[in-house]
Amino acid sequence: MPAPISVVIPTLNAATTLSDTLEALVEGLDAGLVTELIVSDGGSEDATKALADAWGGTVIDGAPSRGGQLRRGCAAARAPWILVLHADTVLEPGWTDAVRAHLTGGQAGYFQLRFDRGGRWVAGWANRRARWFGLPYGDQGLLLPRTLYDRVGGYRDIPLMEDVAMARALKGQMQPLEAVARTSAARYRAQGWVRRGARNLWLLAQFLMGADADRLAARYRR
Repeated sequence: MPAPISVVIPTLNAATTLSDTLEALVEGLDAGLVTELIVSDGGSEDATKALADAWGGTVIDGAPSRGGQLRRGCAAARAPWILVLHADTVLEPGWTDAVRAHLTGGQAGYFQLRFDRGGRWVAGWANRRARWFGLPYGDQGLLLPRTLYDRVGGYRDIPLMEDVAMARALKGQMQPLEAVARTSAARYRAQGWVRRGARNLWLLAQFLMGADADRLAARYRR
């Protein structure tokens, strides 16, 4: 039986973090779960694409918009399941057991968030938000059947909040996985845990109230 999962990773100048993300996926190769790696790049000027190629990945080039990058990457995926990961997210050892068990159902699944340094209370809130409100963020990873992905219309081609838009489309069709996705806390450490957390909540509230994603992205970059 062919391996059932295509891994899709959006990238933009991610060479410093991508290796750890890919190394963690070797467990999935050894377990016979991962059949292909697709790196959807948004114009990297570092070694990101060369690194993806060295790992045997398929590199897809396009405009730097995470929603658009994910849409292109998922469109190229050939397996019956798609695993979407950020380029600075590492699946912790043992993740294949939880994923294998999940493949017997037809819903989407997301991992339990943990940061590589600090931020336990932020991660705790993120995991509760995902369970209580059905809003996991992209750094928690997303595993879903191709049929379900197509049925909800796939990722929206927007530069920000594409993960929230997908979570809303999948409402009632997601389950938590009993495995951990460890993501980088670099931006939180640089900007301050409280400041960045408050800004993320403000962006989420604005998006849920109908604000334009392109305008929110411009404010986010500033």
